[in-house]
Amino acid sequence: MFGLKQYKVKKNERGLLLRNGDFERVLQPGKHWVYAGTDHIRVETFAMEQAAFTHSLTDYFMAKEPEVVAQEFVQAALSDSQAGLRYENGSLVEVLAPATRKLYWKGLNDIRIDVVDIDQGVADCEKLSAGLVATLGQTQLRQRPVKGLEGVLLVQVPDFHAGVLTLDGKVSGLLGAGAYGFWRYGRKVDVECIDLRSQALEVSGQEILTRDKVSLRLNLTATWRYEDVLKAFAQWGKPSEQIYRELQLGLRAAVGTRTLDELLENKAALDDIIAGHARDRLAGAGMKLESLGVKDIILPGEMKTILAQVVEAERSAQANAIRRREETAATRSLLNTAKVMEDNPIVLRMKELETLERVAERIDKISVFGGLDQVLNGLVKLR
Repeated sequence: MFGLKQYKVKKNERGLLLRNGDFERVLQPGKHWVYAGTDHIRVETFAMEQAAFTHSLTDYFMAKEPEVVAQEFVQAALSDSQAGLRYENGSLVEVLAPATRKLYWKGLNDIRIDVVDIDQGVADCEKLSAGLVATLGQTQLRQRPVKGLEGVLLVQVPDFHAGVLTLDGKVSGLLGAGAYGFWRYGRKVDVECIDLRSQALEVSGQEILTRDKVSLRLNLTATWRYEDVLKAFAQWGKPSEQIYRELQLGLRAAVGTRTLDELLENKAALDDIIAGHARDRLAGAGMKLESLGVKDIILPGEMKTILAQVVEAERSAQANAIRRREETAATRSLLNTAKVMEDNPIVLRMKELETLERVAERIDKISVFGGLDQVLNGLVKLR
């Protein structure tokens, strides 16, 4: 009646009264009588559960309605060198990027926005305080995720490790064990965790031709560690890959200049050559080669057969030589015995009796005719 119209705003809502499309006032919870007359009246309601005020009037409110903003909203107006941390009821719920301009409804939630200056050197690990890093780390475990975490790099460097901090592709510093956080806005930040303990490296399945054109497959194992991490990364982008390549090249150089027999006869020399090559190339590069060894030298199938035949022939020749030496020694012993018996009849007689004893051991029964003298004189005639 009389051009009045009633609008109701619930207790968990706020309303915007728009007359002919222009903002007139904010409606609090309750019933509101609005005189329309010939104007077009519209009321837009907003649920307080959604704290963010997303509307085309946001910039207008912040520029032209400071009293409305102060009464109804919490304002986030960040510069290009500032980031924001939005808390609801004491809990961090959002990380705000630089240059953010937003309004959040007051009333249902206790909203607080902390402004952080990010226009500092990223190498300063106190850029994000230990408390803030811990808070951001804990939020990753909550059921309700924190918005805007992509703007923060959180890093955990374990014990016995170091973190290589890279800013826009350039090594900026070295981090010890601990938790760190860095702003990513306007810069590319990366941290690579490096194990400072001794590390094993396998160079496997290397197909190499020897000097006498025999194809071999070799497996090499090595142990190495970092001596100066920053020096290693200043010289090479991927130090672990570089040491693998140096060992691979050293292995090829050592095998390619030697014959198969030389390799099989002295594997220790092969290890020394490869280690010497690698240490020369790694000198002053911040990495130390601690140990190295060729584990396997694998021959092709046909070469295995040929090598087995060679080994068998060598063993057979050695066995024949041993037999010949034994036969020669036995013949020489018989010759010496014959010379002794030729010069001494008593020794000859004893040898005859010894032979007779061995013959008698094989006979079960002996019939003697003519006495013992007949046995001796009949069986064994002496000169």
